[in-house]
This record gives sequence, structure tokens and C-alpha cells, in this order.
Amino acid sequence: MKKYLLPVTSLLFLSAPVLAEENKGGLFIEPMITYEQSKGEIDYPAPFGKSDADSEGFGVGARIGFHVYQSLFVGADGRYSALEFKDEGSDNKTDAKAWNYGPMIGVQMPTTIALRVWGSYIMDGQIDPEKKNGFDARFEDGTGYRVGAGVKLGFASLNLEYQNIAYDKTKIQSVGNFGTNSVSDTNLDNSTWIASVSFPIGL
Repeated sequence: MKKYLLPVTSLLFLSAPVLAEENKGGLFIEPMITYEQSKGEIDYPAPFGKSDADSEGFGVGARIGFHVYQSLFVGADGRYSALEFKDEGSDNKTDAKAWNYGPMIGVQMPTTIALRVWGSYIMDGQIDPEKKNGFDARFEDGTGYRVGAGVKLGFASLNLEYQNIAYDKTKIQSVGNFGTNSVSDTNLDNSTWIASVSFPIGL
């Protein structure tokens, strides 16, 4: 858990120069459109071993919070994605839905064309692939981190982020024609690159 907090807490050192600025606080919301590509590894229990898992697709999200100073912003960050999910081991390809959320902190230049950096601690998340070949499982209890950078150009921001989430629980919803609703020891460790366009709006 501590390793996930390092990329986020390190941003506090970047915010030190803004503490002397005039406090121009205020609420903000930042909706976004995202596209992501992920590579992961599914750790199946014995005797199945490990399998690579790839996913990609579009999504939406939003950050909501407040500016403590003109250049420091804190709040919450939530994402939802519609993905194509492929388990290389079973050669299964199916649609999937994914979501995650957590607190975030960031800094930005107080200029019209502004460089921005931020980090999020992901408190919870899941990936839910659709049923395929009689097998239906959902990866749950996802925790991790996300770090990113962007350039704000007027009313929009162009962003690139890296995200790592470990899903520690897998719920087996059905096998064949049988509903199980059991919990498996299967784990998924997922690393993702996310490109997005967001729209910071002061409230």
C-alpha cells in the first residue's frame, strides 16, 4: 500500500512554492473523455498459472474539488470505461466495464497556457468482463495509483496518465450453466496508459 502513496505524496514537495501566493481558492469540476490501453497479468490458482490480459477502450471521468491556492488543487477523481478485454491464456475476448475512484492532488502554473501535474490514490475499483464461453468473473477490490501531466489551453486540458491497479479479489459469477457467486484467489495486476481531454470549470 505504501508504494502506491509515494507518487501522490511526492507532489506535496512540488506545491511548496505556491504557499506564499495569494489564496484564490474556489470549487471546480473537470469532466473528461478518456482512451486507455492496459496490459495486465492474471494470477490464476494452481494448476492454471499466470496469463497475460490486455484491454483498451474509451471512457469518461471527472475530477471535483477546490483550489487551495491558485496553483494547488485537491479533490476526488472518478473514472468509468467501456473496454475490450482479452485473456491471452484462454484466448477469450469480450467487452468489459471498469470503474475506479479516489482522492487526488495536483499543481499547475497560474498562466493561461498552463503545465499541470497530479496524482491520485485509487481507493477502490473493478473490471467486469461479460460472460464468455460459459465463464463469468469480475475482478474486484482494486487499489493503486495514477499519476499524470497535462497542458491547459484555454478551456481544455490535454493529458497523459499512467495508472497501476491491483485487483485482489475475483468473484466467479457463473461457470457453464451454473451460477456460483463464489470468491476466487485469482488476482489481476493491471498497468494502463490513459490519454484524455478534460475541461476544468470553476464553480
